[in-house]
Amino acid sequence: MVNMPKHDPSCSRSSCPIGTALDVIGDRWTLLVVRDLGLAGKSRFSEIGQPEGIATNILAERLARLEKVGVVIKERDPDDGRKRSYRLTEKGKDLLPIVMEMAAWGLKHTDDGESYRAMIEAYSSDRDGALQAIRSRLD
Repeated sequence: MVNMPKHDPSCSRSSCPIGTALDVIGDRWTLLVVRDLGLAGKSRFSEIGQPEGIATNILAERLARLEKVGVVIKERDPDDGRKRSYRLTEKGKDLLPIVMEMAAWGLKHTDDGESYRAMIEAYSSDRDGALQAIRSRLD
């Protein structure tokens, strides 16, 4: 397991903005959490990280870290007050173009990604419009 420091300039491994961004989001699961919250319409703990099968302890740690650095917010679930739901903050929504670019690259250069094909193709033909539609759905 990768132990990434919270986003604090005094503990970053690099002064490079790519390096500092990777300190926050540069592990195997974090962008999949952002994908699920931002693109797949998921918000509950039990939904996030599927179908990849992220272990619950890893998911809990990623969500806690993302909450700590202001990428996600945890709220009382509107459908069941005993449960919690998660959503992206503005800081988290700013990661959506990165996720979409990775998805477009993956669709172009790998043999998978059919479930996101329509969204990726719409994004590729009108990046600004597609991102605006995604963000408006989240607001």
